[in-house]
Amino acid sequence: MKESNKTDSGKNDSRPHSRLKILFADDELSLQELMSIELPRMGHEVTVCPDGPTAVAALELNTYDCIIVDLDMPGMSGIQVIGKCKELSPDTDAVVLTGKATFETARDALRYGAFDYLTKPCKLIDLKTLLLRVATKREWVNKCKALKHQLERVQGKTELVGDSPSMARVKKLIEKVAPTSSTVLILGETGTGKELVARAVHQHSLRADAPFVAVNCGALPEALIESELFGHRKGAFTGADEHRTGLFEVAHGGTIFLDEIGELPKSMQAKLLRVLESGEIRRVGDNTAFEVDVRVVCATHRQLPDMVESGDFREDLMYRINTFEVHIPPLRERIDDVPEIAAHLFRRFRPTLKAGDELFTPEAVELLQKNGWPGNVRELANVIEHATILCDHPPISVEHLPQRFNASRKNGGPTPKLRVVSPISLREMENQAILDALDRHQGNKPAAAEELGISLKTLYNKLSATQQEKAA
Repeated sequence: MKESNKTDSGKNDSRPHSRLKILFADDELSLQELMSIELPRMGHEVTVCPDGPTAVAALELNTYDCIIVDLDMPGMSGIQVIGKCKELSPDTDAVVLTGKATFETARDALRYGAFDYLTKPCKLIDLKTLLLRVATKREWVNKCKALKHQLERVQGKTELVGDSPSMARVKKLIEKVAPTSSTVLILGETGTGKELVARAVHQHSLRADAPFVAVNCGALPEALIESELFGHRKGAFTGADEHRTGLFEVAHGGTIFLDEIGELPKSMQAKLLRVLESGEIRRVGDNTAFEVDVRVVCATHRQLPDMVESGDFREDLMYRINTFEVHIPPLRERIDDVPEIAAHLFRRFRPTLKAGDELFTPEAVELLQKNGWPGNVRELANVIEHATILCDHPPISVEHLPQRFNASRKNGGPTPKLRVVSPISLREMENQAILDALDRHQGNKPAAAEELGISLKTLYNKLSATQQEKAA
């Protein structure tokens, strides 16, 4: 077995990402010598083996990006080497060399997991082109893995944390409704984790392997919302320079999550109702409707019956999406879950934490449990992320928490809650939460809207409504 990683910089025109670690196995001495010279010249690192058993021994010691094996070798065939390679390293690509270029040969090679095959005598340009294809494929696979990893880090695991009785009821409802095809309406204040519940419904359903598409109805421009949801044909309107696939079509076979359904314009409510009743969508500018198989999960923090009464939401649509309700309790009603949720968030922001680490000091836990949490779990997540940045080593102490927690302790009292001095309406509590968020972000409206889990448009609408009420 010979190894070679020498490169001829003057003749190597391959890009850095196309460098492969290759195992070459063939019983022809001339080919062994040729590949030990030419593959490094192409920019690759190569291990040369004279037969199948030697190749398998090399595979047991090292991992390779690609193996190139002769079909007929003493001791073990190329197909057998590929089979063993797939057991040891499923991600390794395999290329077969053969002097018997027949349909059966190609079929057998591909059936056993080969990426492609070359016939003897093979031209070096053909080998170079094939290896570039292998490198390109591996580059895309690695990019996909990286994107998947990033997405998982952003979204976190779909894990509903908390053992309080109210959360136990939520988990039980998810367990009941997930295997069905029923439309689900998730109700709860902003920041309680409605999308997390929607993802749990999807992942426990029979559609778990199909797409999950989340749509924030409040963030979509009213002029483009139909195109976003249902797609459009080229030329359907000014700026429609190409065909566009709608999100309902993207979610075909899976689940579409319509977050903040209460923000959907009245004109779109009728079109959504038609889709829910018929199972058909029509792209903007298209005369033909077609069926989509999509489960719909909706969510809102609004009181839909009140919106129906005021004429802002269609009554028939409310009943259509309200087949099965799931109410998520606000964090202040399950305060015993705060330590567990905080620990979960800390581990998410700091993946290197060890199992036995003490995560929070008792004083920090006490202050976290005394907070009113008007922003619910989203507000708690912001607090823990803040503390994670300041805390070099666990545990998180009071000093790592935002300034308002420290000020509360110095004043000898708990962090202020939403204190009710006189009867207060839900609307007033909502307004106070908005004002508090704006205060925390020094008037930065986009940052406040993000913390509250609402669109910037919704925030402006609520501020405008509050001003009109005061003026009246």
